[in-house]
Formats: sequence, C-alpha cells, structure tokens
Amino acid sequence: MYAAHHHRGGDGGRQADWALSPLPASVKGGALQPSSPCPAPAPAPMPRSPTAFGRFIAIDWSGALAKRYAGIAVAECAAGEAAPRLVEGPGGWWSRTAVFDWLRAELSREPALVGIDCAFSLPFAVAARGFPGREATAFDLWDAVEEICAGEPDFGGGSFASHPLHGAGFWHGGPQPDWYEDPHRATEWACRADGLGHPQSPYKLIGSKQVGKGALAGMRVLCALRAALPGRLAVWPFEDPAPGKSVMVEIYPRLFLKHTGFGQRKIRDGAEMDEALIRLGSHPLQRSGMVSDHDSDALVSAAGLRWLAAQASAWTPPGLDDTARRQEGWIFGVGTSGS
Repeated sequence: MYAAHHHRGGDGGRQADWALSPLPASVKGGALQPSSPCPAPAPAPMPRSPTAFGRFIAIDWSGALAKRYAGIAVAECAAGEAAPRLVEGPGGWWSRTAVFDWLRAELSREPALVGIDCAFSLPFAVAARGFPGREATAFDLWDAVEEICAGEPDFGGGSFASHPLHGAGFWHGGPQPDWYEDPHRATEWACRADGLGHPQSPYKLIGSKQVGKGALAGMRVLCALRAALPGRLAVWPFEDPAPGKSVMVEIYPRLFLKHTGFGQRKIRDGAEMDEALIRLGSHPLQRSGMVSDHDSDALVSAAGLRWLAAQASAWTPPGLDDTARRQEGWIFGVGTSGS
C-alpha cells in the first residue's frame, strides 16, 4: 500500500483527422519563471542503446478529473521471458499521486525502463508562442505547466489549457473554431506512416479520445520525478540513457498490438492476451476471463517495452531530429524498422 502525498497539483486513447502545421526554423521562448523549476538538463546527444534493464514498467494513463481512476493501470515485468503482472493501486485504484509515490519509491531501489501512455510535450509550432523572447525546450514547457497548475490536486493540468497566453491554441468545445490549427508533433505523423492510426492533437480537448489533459498531467509527474530522483532518472529523448539510471519513455500501446497481429483490435480476454504476449517473446499470463482495455494495454506494453528496448533502432529513429530531442519528444519505437 502506498501513502498518497498532497501535491500542488481525463482522457482516453489517441485517435482524428490530421492537419500539418509548419514548424518554424527557430523557436523562441518565454517570460514565465517558475518558482520550483524542473532541474536543468545536461545537453542531450543523440540517444544510444543503453545498458540492459532489469525491470520494465508500463502505465496506462489518464488526465481525468477525479480522486481515483479506472483509466490508470500499471504493469511490470522482469528481464527475460517471465509474464508481466498487474500492480494493484492503493485500495485497488490508482490516482496520479499514487503512481508518482510508487514510482519514486520503486525507482529509488533499482533502475527500470518506464513507459507512460501520454505525450511528453506539445507541438512546438504552437507551444513556442507561449515563450516569447527565447528558444524554449520541453523542460521550459514543463516548468510553465507546473507553475500555472500548482494549485490543482493530483497533478492536474487543466488550468494550463485556460491560461491567457499558453492556452491560446487549445480547442475546448463546440464546433471547430476557424482559428484551430490541429497541430501535431513529428512523432504523431510517424505513427500515421507506421499504420498506427491517427493520434489526436493534444490541443484538441473535446471528445472521449482527447489526450491533452493527460499529457499536461503527465508532464507535471515527470517534472516531479526528476526533482525527486536527481541524477537517477533520464527522460528520453530529452536526456540520454546511462548505466544505473532509470529511463522514462513515451509509449503508444497500439504499436505493440500491431506487432502482435491485433492491428486496430483490442485484446478482450485472457486467451488473446497470451497470444499477444507470446509474440512479444513473453511467457503467457494464463489468465482466464475478460480483460479490460486499460489492463491489457498496460500488460502488453510492459512486455513490449522489454521486447523493444533491446533493439538499437528504437533509440535512434530516423525522425529523431533536434526539434524532437529538445522540444517535442518521440514515442518509443515509432518510425523504426522494429515497429
């Protein structure tokens, strides 16, 4: 059981039509000075394949407004071929604070590769407008989210989207406004090229498939974890993996489901779960009965992380340019021959 700390402090899968917004040649950034900024990163060279991990953790995420969420699931597996297992939250449910507390404790004990199903940044064609006067990075964005949303409980990030400067690009409801650009990151375009569906823009905050609030909440958790684990955590691709460090990566469960032959289908029961796990080099879970979407995404992603992490191409996708490494991030495994 994990005690929930009170931090200053809804969403679904990623799916929508795409509209390409050109990325400026240079992006300048902002006047906002957070009171408790994320630790400044060392310059990140092109990522390389890290040393082997002994533990793999996958988190199906939610940006919903609640105290506990059916939409959060956590699974883990060890190196090798053992089947993944679900990790039960305090009282049978996870909150974002409980996930933070658990990760802080677990990653203090041993390094792991941790994947979270949320965007680690925003499309900087729009996000950069919130930082006039300097070239901002993803860490600057996280600092801004933390300062603006510091009063929201459980790492909520909704108030960032309503901020007069930073929230200007978000579509909150009603018919699509004429000004809405539907911006996407390069990695989301790579998802489409890989046949992984049409991830929604994090700036679209309507519908059950919205991902923006989950992304903003995830940025707050990542910022807090880096502060809580100084020198022991790298957030890829903004920071380079290194021996002895845990690494956080952005994941997209559909990538692993596609590799296992499920395409756009969801896993519904234990038999289908075992079929997917075997194709990812894992022993079967041998679980009977129905499996929820959230549990299946977490379980398959944990085994998928283990399968994918050994492939050097996953750490050096061709599309991982300077904009992705400094500002927008990249979904682990997308745009490579391994996906």
